[in-house]
Amino acid sequence: MTDYVVGDIQGCYSDLRHLLDKAGFDPDHDTLWAAGDLVNRGPESLETLRYLKSLKKHCIAVLGNHDLHLLAVAHGVRGAKHSDTIDDILAAKDREKLLDWLRHRPLVHYDKSLKTLMVHAGIPPIWDIDQTRDRARELEKVLQSKKCGEFLENMYGNSPNHWSGKLKGWDRLRMIANYFTRMRFCQADGTLDLETKSGLSAPVKDFAPWFEHPSRLPGKLNIVFGHWAALEGETGMKRMHALDTGCVWGNRLTLMRLTDYRRFSVDCGCR
Repeated sequence: MTDYVVGDIQGCYSDLRHLLDKAGFDPDHDTLWAAGDLVNRGPESLETLRYLKSLKKHCIAVLGNHDLHLLAVAHGVRGAKHSDTIDDILAAKDREKLLDWLRHRPLVHYDKSLKTLMVHAGIPPIWDIDQTRDRARELEKVLQSKKCGEFLENMYGNSPNHWSGKLKGWDRLRMIANYFTRMRFCQADGTLDLETKSGLSAPVKDFAPWFEHPSRLPGKLNIVFGHWAALEGETGMKRMHALDTGCVWGNRLTLMRLTDYRRFSVDCGCR
């Protein structure tokens, strides 16, 4: 059995299947980790969700910002954007089963034996591993409850931009969601800049990529994440593995084998 992790699929199902074939993925024995943004912008979001769900225990997917956006639109608390490509999911006969599966995905996945943690966007430098997992479970519990729609209605926004244990209610949950699904640049104290989407160079003083700040996570932990296509898969740091290589923008879809960190890529044909 081998574990593989793929970056942002974003509805590029045909490219995903091509990539899995190239890497020799066996759906009966191997496990596919997916780093969030499973859907949207690509043309095959419905096929992507159906396939990942069909893998059952052989798929471990975390939620990304586009996945949360799909849930918000499906709950009727947010209108679809012009660039959205989720109508096929919303019109599908199995939409409720797919959406229920999606909202029961975690925000982070930690495998102690592999010394690896997966998240869509990042982990703020102020949280240790226990705090990270506790905050993820805090939001997951709401997403999987009857309060899901109410949270999604209050999810959007860049405020607050700094974590405090005193945060409560929707502000607290929005902050957690923004760290895990939207973060790129922050300060060492966890203050977020959610506007900048460039590469490694932060245009704002005292801000840097979240993974460049001293971390409270275990020193030998590997972190795999997506979300940041502008990095083109490069962080310059040994244990930080960026896997969003911009497939939906006409670049590549990338898969990494966790046993030896070998990467496999295919050129994107979904645009």
